[in-house]
Amino acid sequence: MGSSPRGGTILMLPKHYVAAAGIVLNENEDVLLIRRADNMHWEPPGGVVELEDGLEAAVVREVKEESGVDAEVIRLTGVYKTVGRRGFHVVSLVFLCRAVGGVLRPSEETVAAGFFSADDALNKIERERIRIRLEDALADRKTPFVRSFLTPEAK
Repeated sequence: MGSSPRGGTILMLPKHYVAAAGIVLNENEDVLLIRRADNMHWEPPGGVVELEDGLEAAVVREVKEESGVDAEVIRLTGVYKTVGRRGFHVVSLVFLCRAVGGVLRPSEETVAAGFFSADDALNKIERERIRIRLEDALADRKTPFVRSFLTPEAK
């Protein structure tokens, strides 16, 4: 804690950023995945919530930017805090969404985008923490999951 010019104590807040991801289903209940250009991993579209974004608007924007798909939010399915190495701390909001239009295509951030059966989508996702988010969204639970992941040796 520090002190303010008026002599009070200033609370030092942790350095997190907020991300939003969409588990987007089409009319066949297939799941939208994108293949990221930076690491070649398959995952649901998503990204950082910009300062001017609303939370639901952020996920709709990210889905469109990364896949070309227009989506509408159905509900929040999970809140995930990841504490990682080298100051990487993120709170991710995951929303179940419905595809409502657009043209499926990759973007500058992605090398591929497609709809896959739930089983195929789960098998394509290599990172366990991302796979858990998809499993949670497909669980049809009425209330959102809340999970924290701590990377070993995180500070």
